[in-house]
Amino acid sequence: MHPLHLRSAGTSLVISTHRGEAEISHWGADLGDALPDLSILNEPIPPSSIDANVPAGLLPQASSSWQGRTGLRGHRFTDGVPGHDFSVRLRVANATGDGSSAVIVQSDPDAGITVTSNLTLHPGGLLELRHTVTNDGTSPFQVDELATILPVAPDAVELLDLTGRWCRERHPQRRAIQQGTWVRTGRHGRTGHDFSLLLAAGTAGFGNRHGKVWATHLAWSGNHEQFADNVADGRTMIGGSELLGPSEVVLQSGESYTTPALYAAYSGHGLDGISEAFYSWFRSRPHHVDVAGKPRPVVLNTWEAVYFDHNLETLIELAESAADLGVERFVLDDGWFRGRRDDHAGLGDWYVDETIWPSGLTPLIDAVTSRGMEFGLWVEPEMVNLDSDIARAHPEWIVGPSALSFKDGGRLPLEWRHQHIIDLVNPEAWQYIFDRIDALLRENNISYLKWDQNRDLVEHGHAGRSSVHEQTLAAYRLFDALRAAHPGVEIESCSSGGARVDLGILDRTDRIWASDCNDALERQTIQRWTGMVVPPELVGGHIGPTTSHTTARTHDLSFRAITALFGHFGMEWDIREVQGAEREELKRFITLYKEHRGLIHTGRMVRADLADESLMLHGVVADPAMNDGGTAVGATAALFAVVKTRTGFAEQPGRVAIPGLEASRSYRVEAIFPTPADADYGHTFIEARPVAWLAEGAVATGRFLGEVGLPMPVLNPEHALLLRFTAL
Repeated sequence: MHPLHLRSAGTSLVISTHRGEAEISHWGADLGDALPDLSILNEPIPPSSIDANVPAGLLPQASSSWQGRTGLRGHRFTDGVPGHDFSVRLRVANATGDGSSAVIVQSDPDAGITVTSNLTLHPGGLLELRHTVTNDGTSPFQVDELATILPVAPDAVELLDLTGRWCRERHPQRRAIQQGTWVRTGRHGRTGHDFSLLLAAGTAGFGNRHGKVWATHLAWSGNHEQFADNVADGRTMIGGSELLGPSEVVLQSGESYTTPALYAAYSGHGLDGISEAFYSWFRSRPHHVDVAGKPRPVVLNTWEAVYFDHNLETLIELAESAADLGVERFVLDDGWFRGRRDDHAGLGDWYVDETIWPSGLTPLIDAVTSRGMEFGLWVEPEMVNLDSDIARAHPEWIVGPSALSFKDGGRLPLEWRHQHIIDLVNPEAWQYIFDRIDALLRENNISYLKWDQNRDLVEHGHAGRSSVHEQTLAAYRLFDALRAAHPGVEIESCSSGGARVDLGILDRTDRIWASDCNDALERQTIQRWTGMVVPPELVGGHIGPTTSHTTARTHDLSFRAITALFGHFGMEWDIREVQGAEREELKRFITLYKEHRGLIHTGRMVRADLADESLMLHGVVADPAMNDGGTAVGATAALFAVVKTRTGFAEQPGRVAIPGLEASRSYRVEAIFPTPADADYGHTFIEARPVAWLAEGAVATGRFLGEVGLPMPVLNPEHALLLRFTAL
């Protein structure tokens, strides 16, 4: 068979079959139209080794003498007894492609196994890969692992992944690629605060704007593994798989299991190129939030304003204050349903609390919508408190680790935030949750759900066996069913902050909450690495109170606002307290967001590589292919933030180059927030006499700005400056 060659956006994927099984001969830079005879890639056979070339298959196999991590593991049952693990010998039965996608069928008739692989190289260069294994035999086959794995080039010598915890999600870590397997395992039952949003292999010292990078992301919201595998012959593979528990997937004769999608991107110009591929894919989706032309509204979330203290008069005052500032979406957070005066009770009882809301939510909803704002509501449908009517009525719906339900004397997992998990695998429990959320949406004018999920599923079972796999699929079905019933309602995925951020959940939601931490300094890193994969229009970024609820740090409004700007902007703050000059400053900034959100939510993300590690420069440059029909994208070429995170060794930042602009065009550069005329100017810069160009702006070509740059003012730590670049 001739090789299959997929090409898009500077990327080539070549799949060869000349050695009997499918293997990826090249994934990387575009190779052009013509390919040679791929038998020239056959490696020499070293001494004391197998007497044949060993392919790094699309599904690496021990039967081909692959010495690294294999693609498929499992075993059969004979008379109900599990047999030993066995290796399949898959060979290509059929392979078809059209230049942008391929379907490859490999089978082992003796083992009774067929695997169908679907690969799509999307127009922006993002590769989507998934496998389906089918049991062709007569006895049950247990799938222990079915992994999606890709090769990277020999010059990929460094590995970057992300880790974190609550309120400190998605922080990078690097290491050299060495012989052996580096595995990141997620056993949270959800994606996890420590989930590596991407696993990237690259050339030595690769950065934001330089180096070759190969990166993968596993689109799955349950247990998982991501890995890099460097075998003895020097070849390196990266990939991921769902982490299956004992007996979670047992295929009867004729049944199939399909992996979560692995998304992968190659870039020849650093990590920004990886983001371009992911952003292009997100923004081409038919259901993407900006396709309909609706801009991302300014949000006010009530959590850090009132917490559980729900009082109609107070909340209407908050709505009045929000409308005065220019807020467009008002979200009522936790505390509105029966028995919910704190986090010990009420979860599962999705009825409006009549003691707090004797006329229901209608008076507040009317107060919000009559002021021109949408109304949103917090829910946590996958969880239950023991102190709730539903737990007392149906204790058998609470997830437990044993065959005995809690109702029948089985023990419960340890509590987490005083809550347990409702067993969505149970059809009756699933239907109850669907019916209650559906009724809330039918009976109230709700445009938005903040959907939370506040605990791990670390000891999770249904009917005496592990059921994270089924629970994840049941949660997906719940999202899908509610979206189908209420297509006009947007859903935000929150999971005690950023513990469920993946493309599986983002296929069903319109926004993610990146972290429960609104501290602007922490958010600079959290949002920067979340934005490696997820475009800013899908990442909630809020201005919190002056002193952070989670860290007790105190920051100026300008730093908090500029940090929140590069996302889906909002506030989580008792804004009734914001008065005088600070209120006028906040109004001005909200106007700035509305003016520039068309650019921020359609443009190319640019992150500079700076030698001064105390300084960050990031921004958005207009993409001519994306225009929301407004004036912002057409008139404003770029928006950048200069951010000082801590003190540095140098007395002044010196000239800072601005990458990503069109070299031959001239741009007018202005400092637009804060400006020298602002009353808080002395709180933002150390020096009383800043660089000369700040007062009147500057004009230079994109080439000059990218190569020479501009001198920047001396910023205090934890302060920022917003720059606008307008093409002349």
